[in-house]
Amino acid sequence: MTSSFLDYAAEIAARAPAELEKLVAVSSPSGDVAGAEEAIAVCCELLPDGAAIERVACSTRGCADDLLALIPGGGERRVLLLGHVDTVFAHEHHIPMRANGERLYGSGTADMKGGVVLALGVARALAARPGAFAELGVLLVTDEEWRTEPFVHVERFADYDACLCFEAGERGAGGEEGVVVQRKAAATLRVRATGLAAHSGSAPDHGRNALLALASAATMVAAHHDPGGPERMSAVPTVLHAGAAFNVVPADGELLCDMRADRLEAVDAVAAAIPEEVGGATLEAEMLRRWPGMNTAEVAGPLLDRATARLGRPIIGARRGGASDASHFATAIALTVDGLGPRGGGAHTPEEFVLDRSLRQRAEVALAVAEETLR
Repeated sequence: MTSSFLDYAAEIAARAPAELEKLVAVSSPSGDVAGAEEAIAVCCELLPDGAAIERVACSTRGCADDLLALIPGGGERRVLLLGHVDTVFAHEHHIPMRANGERLYGSGTADMKGGVVLALGVARALAARPGAFAELGVLLVTDEEWRTEPFVHVERFADYDACLCFEAGERGAGGEEGVVVQRKAAATLRVRATGLAAHSGSAPDHGRNALLALASAATMVAAHHDPGGPERMSAVPTVLHAGAAFNVVPADGELLCDMRADRLEAVDAVAAAIPEEVGGATLEAEMLRRWPGMNTAEVAGPLLDRATARLGRPIIGARRGGASDASHFATAIALTVDGLGPRGGGAHTPEEFVLDRSLRQRAEVALAVAEETLR
């Protein structure tokens, strides 16, 4: 890697903690328009000078518009930098950033405001060399965590040469810098139950218990859980709502299940296993979300080899089970690489964090990969 790019990485890392603290200070749960607008305003301040800013319709109705920034250049290749500003935390559970040793704790630090800060830093570094690219795009969406609608942005960028997504990074088994080139397909299954209410004390057998029907459905879903199997299937019941009073047989309810597998088609067998009726209550299963898997290992391999040589330490392709918008773009942009953000842990929990020292390390990785995509 050239000294100038090492200098850029150092500059990104020097600015990153303060920028991350400012972005994490904004509570921006999925679907909250005011929070998204505030987060996007912070991001706009961190964009390169001269970036043309667009607000483009979000995939999810009712959400704030997504942010698209375009930087024109004089080179040949077009690269998209991708991230999201929404988190899973409701306002009442939001935790501002705090440092504790090497860890920077806070809501969304790892998933994925730390990555957003690095993506914006990489955009500034690349924008300083406009002759290296034809167009640089930065797309930050507001609905990644809870989206069930089709993703609307793929077609616009289908002729881009590369997509780089800044979800959290990782280490390989030997301590290597890891980026993500394989992800499972993801689906959300909803099962609705319709039974019959009855007094649970004086006439319990006159009712048809929707809760018991959903419990049976949850057990059926869980029976497909086989992460070590040929499809690497995870099938996890996650949310159950049923009943309105402690002394009434539940007349209706809803079950949500999260499923991941190497092939999207594999999850259909889970939905097909739900019977139409259990204990007199009817069940109706439908897929709320179907996200494609991602496997760009073969295409990304030569890029990672070149980035390894440029960086001077190994960068390997890794596999991850979590879903990402990179998977959508991988269906149209063959050279899609994810996991370029900082390393951390505890995503989607109150103990979420990024490692402070990884900010510079991962800035170097991201710049090495970005530079090699422009060759």
